[in-house]
Amino acid sequence: MDLKSFFDREFSEHEAVMHATRAALVEPFMALCAVAETALNAGNKIMFLGNGGSAADAQHLAAELIVRYKVNRAPLAAIALTTDSSTLTAGGNDFGYETIFESQLRALGKAGDLAIGITTSGNSQNILNALQAAKEIGVTPAAFAGKDGGKLVGLADPLLVVPSDVTGRIQEMHIILGHMLCDVLEQRCGK
Repeated sequence: MDLKSFFDREFSEHEAVMHATRAALVEPFMALCAVAETALNAGNKIMFLGNGGSAADAQHLAAELIVRYKVNRAPLAAIALTTDSSTLTAGGNDFGYETIFESQLRALGKAGDLAIGITTSGNSQNILNALQAAKEIGVTPAAFAGKDGGKLVGLADPLLVVPSDVTGRIQEMHIILGHMLCDVLEQRCGK
């Protein structure tokens, strides 16, 4: 392996996906900002959920909204449904891993809230089940995905699909888009 060539290829691939994402997602991003701002300004919350690296992104973004992203301001109502190990393991053990977010969403969500699923494939069953439950109880089901959006197409709206099949590149765009969302909400809702 030639490390210099590897280094250059990785950055080139990142740049190509970044440019494609910028071109493809301005409208869905603006739609996500609008529904998130509406939820927070109405006294509702944003719930983030994901698996693996996307679980870490869910926690990261919730923390940015609760604590701060760039400026000191009042906390914004957000929660990551990925953090309660007792609830996650009990639900997974008793009812199956595909229900771990759905049960939390049904318990904690209320009409007017926003649920943001994060999945590179768009096919994570526990995300799909949770967003279907969100729809049923009046929570807006939104998502960050990649590839072709998978089974989230037609379920999540807004849906931000990163135009890439490479998991690492999709995750990189998810965190950029998530940071941008936090910045917008901090400016518009953080009084």
